[in-house]
Amino acid sequence: MSSMLANARLADVFQISPTDTNYFAVLFDPQRGGSEAIFLIEIFRVGGATPPNTHAAAHEFFYVLEGEGIARCDGKATPVKKGDAILVSPGAEHIVENTGAGKLYTLTVMTPNEGFSELIRSGRRVDLDDEDRRVLGDLVA
Repeated sequence: MSSMLANARLADVFQISPTDTNYFAVLFDPQRGGSEAIFLIEIFRVGGATPPNTHAAAHEFFYVLEGEGIARCDGKATPVKKGDAILVSPGAEHIVENTGAGKLYTLTVMTPNEGFSELIRSGRRVDLDDEDRRVLGDLVA
């Protein structure tokens, strides 16, 4: 068995579209680590949200590391905060929205990857800001 180590502060960071309000620090994916899943820190700007989306075969998991928001799944809205976990089943339309005063940070895992890594990596590279480095530094220190 082999293992890899990632530091979120040093991860490749991407924003899928210039108009998106969230971005991703990729920890492990098919390109880095050879995993069939993707593991990342998803960062939502204030007021940010994912677009409504579904996955044909993948489960998507969100664990709230910092901040607060609303998870909407198949029309049901649930408030989420630090320490909460969300598991979305294949085929369920879902949105995660930041409703807090600061950024929302989630550990996000999608398995299988179902092209998510390739979509993220096709976006533009962005840099972590001081707040991101502080939050992620606190998480990995």
